Amino acid sequence: MVIATVAIALFFDYTNGFHDAANAIATSVSTRALTPRIALAMAAILNFVGALLGVGVAQTIQGIIDIETAPTGSDAEATTAIALTIVISALIGAITWNLITWYFGIPSSSSHALIGGIVGAGLASSTVVEWETLIDKVAIPMVLSPLLGFVGAFLLMTAIMWVFRQAHPAKINRGFRLAQTVSAAGMSLGHGLQDAQKTMGVIVLALVAGGYEDGQTVPLWVIIASATAISAGTYSGGWRIMRTLGRRIINLDPPRGFAAEGVAATVLYVMAIGLQAPVSTTHTITSAIMGAGATKRASAVRWGVARNIVTAWIITIPMAALMAALTYWLASFFF
Repeated sequence: MVIATVAIALFFDYTNGFHDAANAIATSVSTRALTPRIALAMAAILNFVGALLGVGVAQTIQGIIDIETAPTGSDAEATTAIALTIVISALIGAITWNLITWYFGIPSSSSHALIGGIVGAGLASSTVVEWETLIDKVAIPMVLSPLLGFVGAFLLMTAIMWVFRQAHPAKINRGFRLAQTVSAAGMSLGHGLQDAQKTMGVIVLALVAGGYEDGQTVPLWVIIASATAISAGTYSGGWRIMRTLGRRIINLDPPRGFAAEGVAATVLYVMAIGLQAPVSTTHTITSAIMGAGATKRASAVRWGVARNIVTAWIITIPMAALMAALTYWLASFFF
């Protein structure tokens, strides 16, 4: 069961890659700073590198529930099976919601889906949910990061407009297309730093449930496996999303693309390294894009997109939690 749980966790990581990672470099593609092929290859490589830069987010994820308080079975083996079923149920809930939203184009967050799955499986099994951790390190940063992305990108783009107010637009665009190569790389690195760690946390949770780890550290093989899975998902599955985004993403020029990516990447780093908080890459970059776009005129921002994002915030965690809970309840018949 431990092997099966790890395999499912890595599959979730793979779906996270093709569900979210293309969003990290879509801005650079839309401004023609990078071609889709180069952008996705860069994203895949830097997702892998970013996953090696820390484990703070992983430790937060594994601390959402106290797996040692899971229900006990008739013997030690049954108790371990129940604990692992909780983790598997959390993953299945997240994967199911990921696939549903990916298919229908709902702008949801894989991070929120995983968190919802963990909470749902924990509640269904009467395992202790660490509500203080959930509020302080998940809920508050989850709301704060898109706000910081929007305001930060608006302010940075305002500063860029003032500094280059007398420069020739063609020269500005050429310069910022080059700068976007750096900002897109930063976004890809930040995505790996954030999202691969979430899978690491779940795998460690499974290893603790199986009695193979004490939860104090993240084994190197877990880090490498998670980094590889999200990178593979990014490159193999990102093409479908990239084609869609290339046709309908908000119209940005290179300076605004650079402002959006630069601010969003900064928010991801601060949340991951400074606060060890798991936040949504998708929502952070999309909010930053809207903030940069708002400096042009209010109507330049597709407020319908903002409404969809808010709707996704509201429904993703409870829907993933519900699916995880249903999975656990169905599995409990076999105990």
